[in-house]
Amino acid sequence: MKITAIKQQQKRADRYSFYVDGAYAFSLSESALLESGLASGQELDAAGLERYKQLSQDDKLFGRALRYVALRPKSEWELGAYLEKHHSPAPLTKQITNKLKDLDLINDQKFAAAYVHDRLLLRPTSRRRIKLELAKKRVPTDIIDGLLAEQSDTVTLQEVIAKKRRQSKYQDDLKLMQYLARQGYNYGEIKDALSGSSNGDSPLL
Repeated sequence: MKITAIKQQQKRADRYSFYVDGAYAFSLSESALLESGLASGQELDAAGLERYKQLSQDDKLFGRALRYVALRPKSEWELGAYLEKHHSPAPLTKQITNKLKDLDLINDQKFAAAYVHDRLLLRPTSRRRIKLELAKKRVPTDIIDGLLAEQSDTVTLQEVIAKKRRQSKYQDDLKLMQYLARQGYNYGEIKDALSGSSNGDSPLL
């Protein structure tokens, strides 16, 4: 069997179709093509053809994983769960994960740091709530604790109170306290913060 043509795909310019004995056989990304060393006119035996067909499937899954982490930063566990959903065997999952780590597209330390920064900037909440959210994404505990040790709940709690006070339903202290409790703040913190922000018109519990 002979590779009779290698053609760049029209819909996916980053992939190349391989034709063996005049018929389409498999496709590879540009990077996989370069790594494979394949060229038009090269002879393949049956085992070799099957090996490259499997490489094609693995390469497609890597491309999907690459697009997945490019859309939004993901934790290593999230990537693993995504690959498992797409029936990736454990050795391939490890291989893809390592490749993305080498590209610095999977990095739990950077992921968690960005998550904490964005969470506090866009939707301020308690350290306990953030810790639970990151734990669900299987970020290592030492990374989470190290990042949150630098944060203060006092500042974010005051920010949340000021923001929620602009809404009519949160003029009621009880409703506001219930909301803050759901965000992971404890009763003592909430009471102290509300006492500090109260103008004396509404009673505190």
